[in-house]
Amino acid sequence: MAIDVTNNNFEDVLKDKNITVLDFWAPWCGPCKMLLPVIDSLSESNKDNNVTIGKVNVDENIDIAQKYSIRGVPTVIFMDNKGEELNRVVGYKDEKSFQEIINQLLN
Repeated sequence: MAIDVTNNNFEDVLKDKNITVLDFWAPWCGPCKMLLPVIDSLSESNKDNNVTIGKVNVDENIDIAQKYSIRGVPTVIFMDNKGEELNRVVGYKDEKSFQEIINQLLN
């Protein structure tokens, strides 16, 4: 399962691995609901890689959403352990598309 990222644990989540993938979502968003099982599956398939995968509810964690200028959901941001953005995907994509980005960042 993907980690629930909040304002309280955000910094610790970033420092955990070399790459962090965050799904910015909202409970009222249809495409976000479709993406949640994809994010959870990515979390399972990458648990042995140096990757942390989490989800940020933008309604409950406005500070993080503002920090990364989230304008629409779902938005998935790939970042390094310092919080620097490496890649961004807006909208729904399949698991293979996200895994390809992760693989590129790991190499």
